[in-house]
Amino acid sequence: MEMINAIGRRKSSVARVYLTKGEGKIVINGKDYKAYFPQVHVQQSITDPFKTVSAESIYDLNVNVVGGGFKGQAEAVRMAISRALVKLNEDFRKPLKDKKYLTRDAREVERKKYGKPKARKSFQFSKR
Repeated sequence: MEMINAIGRRKSSVARVYLTKGEGKIVINGKDYKAYFPQVHVQQSITDPFKTVSAESIYDLNVNVVGGGFKGQAEAVRMAISRALVKLNEDFRKPLKDKKYLTRDAREVERKKYGKPKARKSFQFSKR
């Protein structure tokens, strides 16, 4: 098996995943994923695609992720891993799609408008 790559996006984060045969090491931007994402719930969201298709500790991952915060980056990595697993084996598509790991969440931050303090918030209205 050669290297399989995939891209995942979420908010303003972009993750590139390179999947190879190995013993389950996940490296994100040169660090172990547990050091890069210290929160336990975020670590679980990254390993969820492997648990869904019961393929833990079979593949090594090298991930490059840029932009956004830790939540957006984690979900971008999760999507990229899911896409790579589907490229590897088409039978993985159904369980991953059922958990919505292959769906791009298109919600983005709305831009701030002039004359307003935030995107939609207005200053207090005074009639008199």
